[in-house]
Amino acid sequence: MPHRKTVIFDAYGTLFDVAGAARLAAAEPDGAVLADVWPTLAENWRRKQLEYTWLRAIMGAHADFAEVTADALDWALDVQGLAHHGLRARLLALYDALPAYPEVPQALAALRAKGMRLAVLSNGTPGMLRAAISSAGVGDLIETLLSVEDVGIYKPSPRAYELVGTKMGVAKEKVLFVSSNGWDVAGAARFGFATVWVNRTGQPMERLPHGPNHIMPDLSHLLVIA
Repeated sequence: MPHRKTVIFDAYGTLFDVAGAARLAAAEPDGAVLADVWPTLAENWRRKQLEYTWLRAIMGAHADFAEVTADALDWALDVQGLAHHGLRARLLALYDALPAYPEVPQALAALRAKGMRLAVLSNGTPGMLRAAISSAGVGDLIETLLSVEDVGIYKPSPRAYELVGTKMGVAKEKVLFVSSNGWDVAGAARFGFATVWVNRTGQPMERLPHGPNHIMPDLSHLLVIA
């Protein structure tokens, strides 16, 4: 594998804990109704959020990730019978301030100290991404935020991965792409990036072409190969 100087990260599920909003809301006084159901709510919210990005891409009916995230939350709340419990606004606010996974700040700092260029390529809107990295305290470690809003279609469309070259001026052969989503890894690998799958929960390999070059349980192992 050629030496690579640019590491591109997916955001949600890779740097930021997508279950964090539901978990944090459940711990608040007004969120007691979520105490027993927040894991299911978080899982349904995330699943439907991703499904809507894929379906909108296929349909040619793009809406930004803030709208998709809100629509997915509405569906997830409805499934749990919680649509009228006044939780929507708080959950969406918490989604803009998702916690980073514990190893993320140290891993990013170590890569920067090694001279790597670090960027995020995400389905999130620019505003969502700025809020997330600021809340997580890693904004000074990320050189560039790349949002699919610039091309109007979600990953794993090749047009999304093309943003790395057009916005950062880096050849795909010099990129290491890191994601916790197997479908995202497959899309990036098909595009021509070397890839790392961060398999935090021990999931089986996706039955898709173009699998990862590396698999690791979290970002703390990344410095060894970057």
